[in-house]
Amino acid sequence: MSLLRNPFLLLGINLSAIAGSTYLLRTHHVYNLEEHEARMDELEGTLRGHIGLIEEALDRLEGKGTEADRGKKMNEYYGKRGRDEKEKKQ
Repeated sequence: MSLLRNPFLLLGINLSAIAGSTYLLRTHHVYNLEEHEARMDELEGTLRGHIGLIEEALDRLEGKGTEADRGKKMNEYYGKRGRDEKEKKQ
């Protein structure tokens, strides 16, 4: 009987191929999730900064804001992160 016709050898080869490909796909998926989270954090900070700028412009239009307050809200919002706020609540 040939070595390649051995059912246990074929089963071992198949299982090792499945396990190897699963491990490879899992590591790739975890890497992509981390990259996505980093991009979303950066985007969140940018959006918060823009919200601060819009609120400052609205305050200036309404006559509430002064020149000394300029950039204050933007820096405050830009420095905050949603993840930081969630950790404080727990």
